[in-house]
Amino acid sequence: MSPLETLRRMHRIAGWPLLLATFLARLPVSMTLIGLLTLVTVTTGSVAAAGLVSGAFALGEAIGGPVIARFADRHGQRFPVLVTAIVDAALIVALVAAIAADVPLPAMVALAAIGGLCMPQVGPMARTRWVVLIRKGPDRGLERERSVSAVMSVEGVLDEAAFVLGPALVGVLTLTLSPTASVLGAAVLIGVFGTVFALHPSAPPGAAPVRGAEGRITRPALLLLAVPMFCQGLFFGGMSTGVTAFADNAGHGDLSGLMYAVMGSSSALAGLMMASLPVGFTLTARVRVAAGALALLTLPLYLDHGPATLAVAILVLGVAIGPHLVSLFGLIERSAPPSRLSQSMAIILSSLILGQALGSMVSGSLADSFGHQGAFALATAGGLVSFAVTTMVLRARWYERSRAADGLTDPGPELPVTKDTGLNSGV
Repeated sequence: MSPLETLRRMHRIAGWPLLLATFLARLPVSMTLIGLLTLVTVTTGSVAAAGLVSGAFALGEAIGGPVIARFADRHGQRFPVLVTAIVDAALIVALVAAIAADVPLPAMVALAAIGGLCMPQVGPMARTRWVVLIRKGPDRGLERERSVSAVMSVEGVLDEAAFVLGPALVGVLTLTLSPTASVLGAAVLIGVFGTVFALHPSAPPGAAPVRGAEGRITRPALLLLAVPMFCQGLFFGGMSTGVTAFADNAGHGDLSGLMYAVMGSSSALAGLMMASLPVGFTLTARVRVAAGALALLTLPLYLDHGPATLAVAILVLGVAIGPHLVSLFGLIERSAPPSRLSQSMAIILSSLILGQALGSMVSGSLADSFGHQGAFALATAGGLVSFAVTTMVLRARWYERSRAADGLTDPGPELPVTKDTGLNSGV
């Protein structure tokens, strides 16, 4: 399946308006974090204070995301997304006003944390929405598998595009208007397009709670995926800091955003190509290969580079990012309880947010001590740990259950597998 065919399949399932709404509604996640860093730094003159405010917002999102997603699984997506989109937009505006009024730092941090708690979980809920549409549609067997693969590929591309374009949009608004405008722009986007996403006819209804092992979210096969996703966050934190440090030291600070875009473009293309891979190339094999590539392809970053050669190295490195994320989300869909899919997606995504926040803090110190290569070392470490975990711990048979349910494999004796591994039965 070519990238164009992948997009056509998505259009056939629900249409372009849903794709556009989900993309624009997730831009504020990266915009708010970067915008707050810039705004607080400019207003207070303190990078440390800016880090605390931005970090509090990220921590609030990581904690509140699974709670909001669980409510959506239980009661449907429309109401929680609509309420949190409007409330969060108002909270971001209030936070901007508080920063402008120079309120005490603890008040800024507290307001930022509350704003993060109320951030709508558009990414996880969009993935859930597409999967629900596919399960209700006419596709069966291999066609259903290809449709789910297409969904995860496109959603991964949208995440990557938001990761790249969000900070770029902050930069444009800051230069043309002001740092305040960049954060307020995020509030407008989440208020408007969060509402559009909430009211779209594809919003699934809630599901009654499922009793017993089938409804438990504490499945090791699911929760284990938080480790490589956390490592992906460390990777992002190390890469963003390393690229910024390199650009600043080389006197080309304005090139850092372009380098992010280069990495994001190759990652997005590679993510779209995942839907073209044969079904026999299993998700566990894909995530192992991608994790190994994450670590291996960082090694050229330690050579002596000019801006052009570093951009080439980053372009090549990007081809591992999209497949890693797409494969991990595919495994989440396989191992999560159907009645709690949004919450499962949000929990694992929260580990990426925490990893990125921690990675940004740690890599900043590494860059101060060892230069940009010190920050890149954290990206290498993230890839290595993900490769070790996915190679030595994950097993393909843990994620075969939903394939059998889709008619892709012979279901066979499921109970013995569950009993032997304990990984899909919950604890």
